[in-house]
Amino acid sequence: MPYEPPTHRVERSLRATTGAKIIAGVDEVGRGAWAGPVTVCAAITGLRRPPPTLTDSKLIPEPRRSELAAELSNWVTAYSLGHSSPQEIDEHGMTAALRLAAVRALEGLPQRPDAIILDGKHDYLGAPWRVRTVIKGDQTCVAVAAASVIAKVRRDEIMTELAPEHAEFAFQDNAGYPSPVHKAALEECGPTPHHRLSWSYMDALTRWKHLKRTRSEPTEQIGLF
Repeated sequence: MPYEPPTHRVERSLRATTGAKIIAGVDEVGRGAWAGPVTVCAAITGLRRPPPTLTDSKLIPEPRRSELAAELSNWVTAYSLGHSSPQEIDEHGMTAALRLAAVRALEGLPQRPDAIILDGKHDYLGAPWRVRTVIKGDQTCVAVAAASVIAKVRRDEIMTELAPEHAEFAFQDNAGYPSPVHKAALEECGPTPHHRLSWSYMDALTRWKHLKRTRSEPTEQIGLF
């Protein structure tokens, strides 16, 4: 399939229809992991031509992804990262944890965006943010693609930094996502403080399933909301 670079089509549409001048692309990484935080990046790019090969971070091989993240950190107008910990995910549920991480990212920007382009079809931000959801926005929208790459590389770095503490889990290779090595380590050693104890994988851990936490329903009653 030929490479189709992302464009500023959605940004231009928002400028024309809403008058928005500062537009942030927002994307998350880590939603489906067993361990580690969920990480959200908010990136403001303006309407400049992006670096070559920019697209959804999942489609970019290493080491190009790391190289591109370094380029983007200097190329974007501004970016900020927000995280929700495994404990916050267990306590509040994933939807609320995503919003918490996204608000942390957005509030870390030097200017409050007039509008936000959010990857996917579900608006987990809501009021008071002006949100445009875009399915496959990380492939089609420049700002969202930039956020995707920066978030992915930073979260991978976080998991690599945790790896020496828990060598059996090979976090440097699987970034906390399901893998045969990760599963075997869970069965043998049990979950670490970095694991999400409300996740369904805990049901299969005969020796450790007593540690499972009941996943909370999404809530709006946490700080920053």
